[in-house]
Amino acid sequence: MDGGRSVPDGARGGVRSSEVGAQSADADGSLPAEADERFMARAVELARRGAGWTSPNPLVGAVIVRDGRIIGEGWHHRFGGPHAEREALAACSESPAGATAYVTLEPCCHTGKTPPCTEALIEAGIARVVVGVLDPNPLVAGRGNEALRRAGIEVAVGVLEPSCRAVNEPFLHAMEQRRPLVIAKYAMTLDGKVATREGLSRWVTGEAARRRVHEDRHRHAGVMVGIGTALADDPLLTCRLDGREVSQPARVVVDAAARLSLESQLVRTASEAPVIVAVAEGALLARRNALAERGCAVVAVPAREGRVDPRILMELLWQRFSLDSLIVEGGPTLLGSLFDEGLVDRVQAYIAPKIFGGLEALGPVAGRGVGDPADAPVLSEVSLQMMGGDVLLEGRLQPCSPVS
Repeated sequence: MDGGRSVPDGARGGVRSSEVGAQSADADGSLPAEADERFMARAVELARRGAGWTSPNPLVGAVIVRDGRIIGEGWHHRFGGPHAEREALAACSESPAGATAYVTLEPCCHTGKTPPCTEALIEAGIARVVVGVLDPNPLVAGRGNEALRRAGIEVAVGVLEPSCRAVNEPFLHAMEQRRPLVIAKYAMTLDGKVATREGLSRWVTGEAARRRVHEDRHRHAGVMVGIGTALADDPLLTCRLDGREVSQPARVVVDAAARLSLESQLVRTASEAPVIVAVAEGALLARRNALAERGCAVVAVPAREGRVDPRILMELLWQRFSLDSLIVEGGPTLLGSLFDEGLVDRVQAYIAPKIFGGLEALGPVAGRGVGDPADAPVLSEVSLQMMGGDVLLEGRLQPCSPVS
């Protein structure tokens, strides 16, 4: 990948000026750049259909077009299954020879669980490929486009790049940063409390917000809590959506001393959905072995100040378990440590129109925090959405240095 970023081949939508020529209209009356964006938008829409099923592979959509008509389309349905390009070619209503292929992510050029998509496009006689964003996977990283060009296929890069990056944010982030996309999720009252002064938190938000939490668990690779939450709430952390087939996230518990109860719901269901217990390297071997014998994946992480080092843990979750995205549903201690380390990439704050009050009632984030308001992490791309009577505030956390 060129410097870790996609580089458009031309001024508008990634279409080279030589390809646009005198801006002659396509068969449907639209200008070439406008048509490219329209068909890429359809490919993005298709890519989203694989959400929850393809990780650690990316979400990819593909559209095959001839004379302004879609003759085939497809998307990557599940990890290990055919890629979007092959799905689209197989769905073509007529020969794709001479047609244009729109793909949200650079076609792969290596053999993994499936053959290279570049070969499929070349063998099908595709004349032009429009790519949304380059693939930062070191096995691809521009090589896919070069293979197509060597075969005489025109390649345009960068059409609707922001949309193509957004649909694949977890994959691209993990490939570029070598750790999962970390989403801090919490529910709080209007006065910023996650529990009452008695420590009760069920329920801060209503049913609509809780359903959205389960939908997000389906979409993301993992969900994380700290040992405090695991012991206090005995959560299941699975995705439960009535009437729908769902993908179960890996359930991660940060548990430096390996205190997770062997009778907890997490341990008892380890054979049904993965459970990863992150312990400090000095945790009792007998406790670690007991958890492993019951089906948990136990990973020993270097400790810092008596706690699992969060930065090393995040790197291990990508390297060892291929988790490209992680929803952190932990309490104030875990969230505080991640904010302090600058490891939070996105925030999902569910805000209920309630007042708990109480000086002893906890807020969502502990840790060291900042001393100067000017040093506070700031959200960008903020959105608000009503969830029944609650409000979901989401945003991207701008990169910041760890709190010293």
